[in-house]
Amino acid sequence: MFERVISFVGNDNFKKIKEKTVLVVGLGGVGGYAVESLVRSGINNIILIDFDKIDESNLNRQIITNRNNIGKYKTNVMKERILSINPECNVSLHSIFLDKDTISILDNYQIDYIVDACDSVQAKKLLIDYSLNKDIKLISSMGTANKIDPTKLSITDIRKTSYDPLAKILRKYVIGKKTNKKVMVVSSTEQPIRTDVLSSLMFVPASAGILCAKYIIEYKR
Repeated sequence: MFERVISFVGNDNFKKIKEKTVLVVGLGGVGGYAVESLVRSGINNIILIDFDKIDESNLNRQIITNRNNIGKYKTNVMKERILSINPECNVSLHSIFLDKDTISILDNYQIDYIVDACDSVQAKKLLIDYSLNKDIKLISSMGTANKIDPTKLSITDIRKTSYDPLAKILRKYVIGKKTNKKVMVVSSTEQPIRTDVLSSLMFVPASAGILCAKYIIEYKR
């Protein structure tokens, strides 16, 4: 099934892609598309973490959602989708909320890359710390709500972000750590549209997820 991927990246690079293990935290609008892109590009070992169940409000933007799986855990639905694409993929899942009490579960794996697609600021900080301490490549998605222009997204170091309230918090956190290591993120330069509640169409979160996957796949070429 990967003939066209191999013809593009070459046998040696495809083997490197296939053997790596990727952790994806958060399977919403960003994480779902990240997983989809990774699996269809040849990643054969993937760990999924998300505590949430599919809700009707997810239908407008999340790739794994439909009317038939509302109320099911996102991790279970995503695993089923992955195996329907590539039955040989090794999928581990944890339907948990990642925090200081549960992050130790990551020590059970040999992780090569982390995709941070979660909404929790605290979880994002924990993943930054974990990736820096363990020397694991991390790509973290910043805010995608209330934005409509996917062309304003880019992959950059957290220190170079702008017009992103979430990135501002994490930028200050990383600068305070006084580390020389880069913390790579997908961030938009679009100013959020003001609304009464956080809202989104699928364009920006889906594109952010694809860029997260692109960073991992391209890094191996």
